[in-house]
Amino acid sequence: MVATRSSAPILIMGATGVGKSHLAKQIFQLKKDKFHLSGRFIDVNCATLRGDSAMSSLFGHIKGAFTGANTQRKGLVEAADGGTLFLDEIGELPLEAQARLLRLLQEKEVRRLGATQTRSVDVRLVAATHRNLKQLAAEGRFREDLYYRLNVIELKLPPLRERGNDIIEIAEKLLEKTCQRLHVNMLHFHEDSLKAMLAYPWPGNVREL
Repeated sequence: MVATRSSAPILIMGATGVGKSHLAKQIFQLKKDKFHLSGRFIDVNCATLRGDSAMSSLFGHIKGAFTGANTQRKGLVEAADGGTLFLDEIGELPLEAQARLLRLLQEKEVRRLGATQTRSVDVRLVAATHRNLKQLAAEGRFREDLYYRLNVIELKLPPLRERGNDIIEIAEKLLEKTCQRLHVNMLHFHEDSLKAMLAYPWPGNVREL
């Protein structure tokens, strides 16, 4: 899989609940195991980031950078140095933070809020969205230059209802994990349950399953 051999940015696209976060973690773990890397996987939900909080959380700040910044703080980008920064729901990221993220991709460096000095970082960026970023860019709600920088390796996850027998494989894996967690003998689905799972449309995708 080219995504595990390369360090290029990855954009994972798919509806809510299809397993984008799980795929990002699997790519990170496979590459980490293959190349014996020691970096961390930092997971960020961009939908929760707003204003100074977004900028500070991602890029850090120095003391006095804004009201309430009483100490110096390292951001999540620096925390992911040598590893992977996973930005879930990238389409919700504020435009100001998008501009700094673009600089990170172009220059491989980060500048804390209020600071004048930049810091070099080696971060593999993986982003995910259920939104149409190209359309958001056309509407002026997402930076087009950032979209093209992110969309180097594009992975699309189809909704669960389109994945055929994957539904059964995932369900059986989940059942196995549940049995292990509850310390009970392995259980199995009745044939009627399997037919029902294949016939159901799964609007909530893997998360609902």
